[in-house]
Amino acid sequence: EEAEDGAEDGPRAGAEDEEDEEGDEGVAARFLALERALSEELRALPPPGPPVATVYAPLEYAWEPHCDFVRRYCRGPKAVLFLGMNPGPFGMAQTGVPVGEAWHVREWLRVTGAVLKPPQEHPKRPVLGLRCPRAEVS
Repeated sequence: EEAEDGAEDGPRAGAEDEEDEEGDEGVAARFLALERALSEELRALPPPGPPVATVYAPLEYAWEPHCDFVRRYCRGPKAVLFLGMNPGPFGMAQTGVPVGEAWHVREWLRVTGAVLKPPQEHPKRPVLGLRCPRAEVS
């Protein structure tokens, strides 16, 4: 039997697994709360100014798919360390998910959610969300 959210394969055990899942949801909730707090602090910084004309904040306009990603994949301890990421204009800037372009986020990770328009867009980098056709080459 496959898990409902598609995040794990294999049979589901009994109540012990249910307790682990509740704990996992707590991990995701705490992670999302930390991200919100850090976003608030970033929002308080002055804008960078010239030559920077446009700043994208995908955790504000793509919060829904970002939350779906975190709730699916930030579950319990992982043997993974992210040292750095380049979100890129056709990656996280489109989807709110820091590890891939729209096709992979939508089709492979099965992340869903509404992506709103940011308050300001660069004319050559419009936000199309999960339907963005461009690949992130970085």
